[in-house]
Amino acid sequence: MQNSIYSSLKALHFHESLDAMRGGDLPPPVHVRIKPTNVCNHSCYFCAYRTDDVSLGENMVVRDRIPREKMAEIVDDLLTMGVRAVTFSGGGEPLLYPYFVETVERLAAGGVKIASLTNGSRLKGKVADALAAHGTWLRVSIDGWDGPSYGDYRAVNAGAFDEVMTNLTNFAARGSNCVLGASIIVDEKNAPHILELCRKLKATGVAHVKISPCIIANSGAENNEYHNEFKDIVKAQISEAKTLDDGDFHIVDHYHGMEVDFSKPYRHCTFAQMLTVIGADCKVYTCQDKAYTESGTLGDISGRGFYEFWNSAENKEHLAALDPRQACRHHCVADAKNRLLSDYLSLAPDHLAFI
Repeated sequence: MQNSIYSSLKALHFHESLDAMRGGDLPPPVHVRIKPTNVCNHSCYFCAYRTDDVSLGENMVVRDRIPREKMAEIVDDLLTMGVRAVTFSGGGEPLLYPYFVETVERLAAGGVKIASLTNGSRLKGKVADALAAHGTWLRVSIDGWDGPSYGDYRAVNAGAFDEVMTNLTNFAARGSNCVLGASIIVDEKNAPHILELCRKLKATGVAHVKISPCIIANSGAENNEYHNEFKDIVKAQISEAKTLDDGDFHIVDHYHGMEVDFSKPYRHCTFAQMLTVIGADCKVYTCQDKAYTESGTLGDISGRGFYEFWNSAENKEHLAALDPRQACRHHCVADAKNRLLSDYLSLAPDHLAFI
């Protein structure tokens, strides 16, 4: 049986956290996303942090980055708290963070699992060495299918496509235990080229390609209307791309329609207690879907430690008051996980054995 790396069920493995929540306590997060810098060397038109049609990033300041001393303090707190995993993401391009390597090495020395989302442009040299040695997984976002299209998507020169593909090839050739994947965000331009791009990515040696829809607005109906124009092309392309699957390569199909109003049936965001986000502005956010927004802000740790903040009455009150039915009527990557956890925590203990 092939081991799955994408699943909403993973949260159910952390019984201590779930038992603490069932008892009304706030456990340490299992997983923390750190956005170390908001600086990026690409300018993707569809970036959720830089488009006016999606609420993400409304308060983002591009020049922000976590100071070196503050990052060291955050690492110490995460180790003290027993956090299991850290994913570096944007905001900006995390591999541009000048203290990335030393941060990865300190986390890894403390037993924390490491992952990163990246555009792949800096996946070389000491950064690649650190991730090959200590990373659990990397996922490189790539949308253009050749030099000119890649340049148009990201406002970079056409040669950048070959540079990233070379970085992927070289990293895969290391034979590291770090799983290297790619991510294609599908829009009307690259829809007919998914198979072509997947073939090129497989040739680099990546282990999988995740295919997802471009989110163009906070409205599910608007997203569906946009994708309806070319969704049949996408489905046909994905079907053909799946013929590339073998023991070393896999297509992960996350291309789907959206709920019309993004409504939520649960009154608490349980998942926010298991995965939280630290931004480059040294603020803590409920999730990646609400990073750099007022409604997603849990608190500021620029003048205090993350450990102190997480266990504060302020944080506990904010998490308890977060009602997704009212505050999260937008796309949510954790929705399926929250539905599952809500059902799990609502089970009557005396009846569990009657499976």
